[in-house]
Amino acid sequence: MKRSMKWLAVVLMLLMVVGVSACSQDEDTLSKVQESGVLVMGTNAEFPPFEYRDENGDVAGFDVEIAKEIASALGVELVIEDMDFGSIIGAVKSGKVDFGVAGMSVTEDRKENADFSDAYFDASQVIIVQIGNTEIGGTEDLTGKVLGVQEGTTGDLEASEVEGAQVMRFKKAIDAVMDLRNGNLDAVIIDALPAQVFVEKNDDIIMLDEYFTVEEYAIAVRKGDTAFLEEINQVIAELKASGRYQEIYDEYIGE
Repeated sequence: MKRSMKWLAVVLMLLMVVGVSACSQDEDTLSKVQESGVLVMGTNAEFPPFEYRDENGDVAGFDVEIAKEIASALGVELVIEDMDFGSIIGAVKSGKVDFGVAGMSVTEDRKENADFSDAYFDASQVIIVQIGNTEIGGTEDLTGKVLGVQEGTTGDLEASEVEGAQVMRFKKAIDAVMDLRNGNLDAVIIDALPAQVFVEKNDDIIMLDEYFTVEEYAIAVRKGDTAFLEEINQVIAELKASGRYQEIYDEYIGE
């Protein structure tokens, strides 16, 4: 009888632990953030002007300002986790971060693992080549070429569809650009605004006029996190309506 009672106590304790864990996992992000007073943003600070390290080593950029506005609306502190771009969706899904704000386009694959906010930025993928490259004038010339991309981006996904292309994947877009400058790649496919930044800083590469893709950026949250998603969408709408969005745009994007 004593042994039975002991095992019963152990079983009850295990059930309590499992119950607490389940509650913790099922707790919506909005409630968790409001209780903790902290909103954790997952990003990859290698994507100027959306997210990058400033002269003080802090993560700054267009996306950071949008995230700060969301944190302010919730009355909490923003904390930024800088990680590989390809790890962001997984971090959102596991709860390591509360949301992903990283110049992230919405794709069907990503929608299988996260929910997305309303679009907050119209974007495009472009092609960068070395000055003097006469073989590549547009997307039709990429067949069979060696292409550099940032791992896990839509540029990576789209480049993989180019017939006969050899796709070289990099953790950071700047590393792909440097390999292009060193003559190891025929072209780099990345988002237009970061491409402009890299081209402005390096006089031996150019960006082609033709867009490789046209897409939209949105904010990733854990699947089923409806209340949190509604708050984010409301903030995005209010930023646009109030003119604050345009102020942030002018500061980081300009013309």
